[in-house]
Amino acid sequence: MFAIGDYVMKTSKGVCHIDDITHLDMTGIDKDKLYYVMTPLDGKGSTLYVSVDNADGNIRSAMTRDEAEGVIDAIPTIKEAWVENDKLREQCYKDAVRSGSPEALISIIKTIWARKKMRENQGKKNTAVDERYFKQAEDLLYAEIAFALGKDKDEICDYITEMIRYKKAMTKA
Repeated sequence: MFAIGDYVMKTSKGVCHIDDITHLDMTGIDKDKLYYVMTPLDGKGSTLYVSVDNADGNIRSAMTRDEAEGVIDAIPTIKEAWVENDKLREQCYKDAVRSGSPEALISIIKTIWARKKMRENQGKKNTAVDERYFKQAEDLLYAEIAFALGKDKDEICDYITEMIRYKKAMTKA
């Protein structure tokens, strides 16, 4: 169970602060059930309510600095989630975003990036589905890594690129 003041990753919403754990006084809601009352750190959206009983799979502890650095180190080894079928590919994207797993998000980011390059080489634009899920995956991943490292989300893409280049150069030296 999480505590008031904890920072958690809410699937498909991002990093949130637990403001309270309380019973809700609303019509149709079990008054004996406890809920996490959370505020997304990105400031988008309103207060979130997640049943303590149903929190597994919906929220997890936000990444620590060490975990974020480990995720960045693992990026080169994470495989693309290549799926040929359009409908199955979109479901793969949706599942990755819903999971909130950094590895799953990286996998679809890499996939969409590769698809974009392939389509550009064919003289085609990126698809709207790819654009939408690329943005969602980047937003979720970068926000959590930024939180863990104490950086601004806008710095994270460049920071990740620098770290991967640095590690690659260190292994060649």
